[in-house]
Amino acid sequence: MSRPDPDRAASDRLVHDGGATFERLIEIMARLRAPDGCPWDLEQTFATIAPYTVEEAYEVADAIEREDMAELRGELGDLLLQVVYHSQLAAEDGAFTLDDVIRGISDKMVRRHPHVFGDAQDRSAEEQVADWERIKAAERAERGTVKRRTLDDVARTLPALTRALKLQNRAARVGFDWPDVAQVLDKVAEETAELVSARETETKARQAEEYGDLMFVMVNLGRHLGIVPEEALRAANSKFEARFNYIEDQLEIEGKSPSEATLDEMEAHWQAAKSV
Repeated sequence: MSRPDPDRAASDRLVHDGGATFERLIEIMARLRAPDGCPWDLEQTFATIAPYTVEEAYEVADAIEREDMAELRGELGDLLLQVVYHSQLAAEDGAFTLDDVIRGISDKMVRRHPHVFGDAQDRSAEEQVADWERIKAAERAERGTVKRRTLDDVARTLPALTRALKLQNRAARVGFDWPDVAQVLDKVAEETAELVSARETETKARQAEEYGDLMFVMVNLGRHLGIVPEEALRAANSKFEARFNYIEDQLEIEGKSPSEATLDEMEAHWQAAKSV
């Protein structure tokens, strides 16, 4: 008797009756877009649905951050619907089908992981990144869309913080990077000084430019420290929210609202919140 394949078992657990349930979702989407379907859905286009796609991706990330598996299940469903929705619109236009999307990403994953699905030897993480870029370049050449510049395909619609990190990572891959974190810290100090100077003597536009430069170099600092800027800022947001909620709760006990309290009173509660 042959031994069970653990990878195949994991795949079976992932899919279960996924074929039938996935087909049901596809049929529901097609029905909504039928001539006698939902009036709202019939009015939608790629452009009107795109904001929902972005929003659903963020809601998935939020559920993961909160470690809420029940919420994550629902949010992944919402995100999956976005893929089905765009594919339905494309099929109606004769551009491509959902099968094309699935086939394309499956082929890409196999093609870009020769160390798993091909004959390539075991590779380090750094070597795999290099291989990934090389394979991507070959794919672009095959399509006749050779990238002209290093940063050309970093999407402009990404959130600015995320795009800054991707731009810096791309530049670093071709050697444009500070060799150590001390130099990045020096740059942080330099950009901070320039912002202070601009605040005293320059226009708002110039101040905004210097502020942007400081934010950009702070992203670079996070990259050198191995910290994901978006994650760090989300954590800081959550910390601020929790501490300000504490201030509000304590003021309510005192019969006050934040607008009725002095800054010194709120600062005292803020310091207390830091030790809670």
